[in-house]
Amino acid sequence: MSSASISFPLLGNWSIDPPNCFTLFGHTFYWYGVIIACGFLLAVAYCMGRSREFGITQDDLVDNLLFAVPLGIVGARAYYVIFYGHYDSFWEMCKIWEGGLAIYGGVIAAVVTVLVVCRVKKISALALLDLVSFGFLIGQSVGRWGNFMNREAYGAETDIFCRMGLTLNGATIYVHPTFLYESLWNLLGFIGLHFLSKRPGFRKFDGQLFLCYVGWYGLGRAWVEGLRSDSLYLGGTSIRVSQLLACVTCLAAAVLLAVMVAKRRREPAPLWVDRRAAQAQPPEEDT
Repeated sequence: MSSASISFPLLGNWSIDPPNCFTLFGHTFYWYGVIIACGFLLAVAYCMGRSREFGITQDDLVDNLLFAVPLGIVGARAYYVIFYGHYDSFWEMCKIWEGGLAIYGGVIAAVVTVLVVCRVKKISALALLDLVSFGFLIGQSVGRWGNFMNREAYGAETDIFCRMGLTLNGATIYVHPTFLYESLWNLLGFIGLHFLSKRPGFRKFDGQLFLCYVGWYGLGRAWVEGLRSDSLYLGGTSIRVSQLLACVTCLAAAVLLAVMVAKRRREPAPLWVDRRAAQAQPPEEDT
């Protein structure tokens, strides 16, 4: 379906056939990679702008990105390769520009990297994860449009009002545009988390926003994954790996949020940004 024409009956009787790559200065660039790169740059710009609110310096953020980004890409590809498992050579496994990055693999690898780097730098990993949660939502919302250009990550056939048509060799099938569902879900999550995080007193503990992200994304992904036609399955079972992981992480995040919010109401503790600000203040002189 990579060369199929795309249409949305809801928007009228028209179709488009966007190329999945383009040539510039003699080099071939894939829209999949370009769109993911744009999502990454937007995410970094946003996190840079709000880093002080979380007690994270821009240098701390960049240091983490230098390790988390490449390892996150490796993790995203490894997750896909492990559960897809149909490659003829190692080189085929490395062709990420043709698609085949699993978001959960990237997030897991990035989180583990942040935990290690923050421990070395002696900064709060939970505060940093709160900050980069916005970046995850931005990157995932924008990045899903790379799936659109590749005609992948779509769902089962349907006659729903917002269905997407894929036309190849004169035959058209109408499917769930699951890439769009997930993109809009992440965008809604970003907007909600942005405004909630700005409310005075909303943040009770470091890691709260990250748990909100995990719960929100898990809830949406569990639903969307059930509609997809290209899911990765656990071994020879009918269990969708990402759907299972989404359900488990969503439930775990909800339980941890409830427990931690209740605990912080009884035993208030300063956020990392407050502790860091206190450390930066010069000691008062005796009079």
